[in-house]
Amino acid sequence: MGAAGRDFHNFNVYFRNNENYEVVAFTATQIPDIAGRKYPSELSGPLYPNGIPTYHEEKITKLIKENNVDQVVFAYSDLPYSYVMNKSAMINAAGADFILQGPKSTMLTSKKPVIAVCAVRTGCGKSQVSRTIFEILRKKGHRVASIRHPMPYDKDLTLQTVQRFASYEDLDTYRCTIEEREEYEPYIDMDGAIYAGVDYEKILREAEKEADVIIWDGGNNDFSFIKPDLLITIADPHRAGHEISYYPGELNIRDADVVIINKVNTAKKEDIETVRNNVKQINPTAKIIDGISTVEAEDPEMIHGKRVLVIEDGPTVTHGGMKYGAGMVAAKKNGAKEIIDPRSFAVGSIIDTFDKYTHLTNVLPAIGYGKKQIHELEQTINNSDCDVVVCGTPIDLTLILKANLPMVRIWYGVGEKTVNELNDVVEKFLKTHNLL
Repeated sequence: MGAAGRDFHNFNVYFRNNENYEVVAFTATQIPDIAGRKYPSELSGPLYPNGIPTYHEEKITKLIKENNVDQVVFAYSDLPYSYVMNKSAMINAAGADFILQGPKSTMLTSKKPVIAVCAVRTGCGKSQVSRTIFEILRKKGHRVASIRHPMPYDKDLTLQTVQRFASYEDLDTYRCTIEEREEYEPYIDMDGAIYAGVDYEKILREAEKEADVIIWDGGNNDFSFIKPDLLITIADPHRAGHEISYYPGELNIRDADVVIINKVNTAKKEDIETVRNNVKQINPTAKIIDGISTVEAEDPEMIHGKRVLVIEDGPTVTHGGMKYGAGMVAAKKNGAKEIIDPRSFAVGSIIDTFDKYTHLTNVLPAIGYGKKQIHELEQTINNSDCDVVVCGTPIDLTLILKANLPMVRIWYGVGEKTVNELNDVVEKFLKTHNLL
């Protein structure tokens, strides 16, 4: 059971060449248009010469009974415990075992030192922390390669076996979705390289060729695919309590060497303390850093006194569950006259997104899993009755869609105090591995 990421990795590492098992199917959820495809034979290996079919998750009970399935492996993330155990009850009621594979059976081992950056929930701020660590390491003279949690959404997965992103041309070559570009573009802007794809054994070995240190830039609050020598986990006090009630976010807290309680400059004091107390209770030896999340508008005057449409990073406000993100913070900070409700302007699958994520009222998620959906996002923006668009996604949307309205980009990162504390953590790590 997956969402085109962890499921493929678990298969590759544990099941692909394992003659003790026959994998009869993948089931898919969350990501549009994955069901109906095959995991191709080029990736599934000699035990599966015809590949492996993918079905929508809603068919899973029928699949279990038709195929006499013994075990179902649950392999996606960013979920409350009630959701996970609901799936367990459904699977067990159909007669099969419900399996959660852990680090020992799914983590790869690198020949190079690894810093993993993971999180409690999507949208905690791990990407900017990962990039800060990348810059710290590079300034100290080290060759660095980041490896990103998978987003293999292309219809031809063989083209995504191993991907390396170091230029904007690479983004076009691999037909990247908006969600992918949000993670890769910032590395390209830093003249860095970031790897992703489907086969993480091959990806890791390629990254090792050009790096002294590997960064696992985690996604979707999953735990690392690569055994880390240093694990930094980001928690979000805007969602206090999730660090002990979400899977596998709590695992990331329990395993962490360092926990960053992020966004303390915008969160309530009592929520910050809730997170701090929960972390101390389940991982008393972890170093805790209070993280600053900075948000700046490219041109603040374009926002002041205007009616604005706020676009946010898609995963943060959809399955991440946030009602707003950096775009809303920037709009209010810079004196927007009004934040418009985009729902009445939505078209196509954007309407479906608002129907699914009913907590969203006055932000537009930047979703675009294919050309059709990107066009629908473009139409929704152009339909909007506003003066200016505040773009809280970390990419330049004008490169992939044509907006008839002026757009203001929002930049977000970590504060100077957080940079200094991360520098200390990295120096200690380098000293341990004789890299200083």
